[in-house]
Amino acid sequence: MDIVFIKQLEVISTIGVYGWEKTVQQKLYFDLEMAFDNRPAAASDDINLALNYFSVSERVNQFAQQHQFELIETMAERVAELIMTEFSVPWIKLTLHKPGALPKAESLGVQIERGNK
Repeated sequence: MDIVFIKQLEVISTIGVYGWEKTVQQKLYFDLEMAFDNRPAAASDDINLALNYFSVSERVNQFAQQHQFELIETMAERVAELIMTEFSVPWIKLTLHKPGALPKAESLGVQIERGNK
């Protein structure tokens, strides 16, 4: 199976456990690796047979803006489910970064893998 990836997709969302976090929007970054059979698209040079990077990134951005969660774990699970369902992706490795969340760290985050390659 082939891997299609998007690195450091920046989204803005309201996310966090603390009261102040529920009133502000914060940057999050997604790294997405998605299993997808690229052979049909490559053989025909047809974008309609490819996993559309732009559509995936726009949908993730839209979802992040429309939903509020306390935990980045919840955001990661929901986005993985969304991509697998809406884009027929059988496997995904998703890393979600929350920069600036810890004073002495560049970023914190979670990484999950769902589905089968």
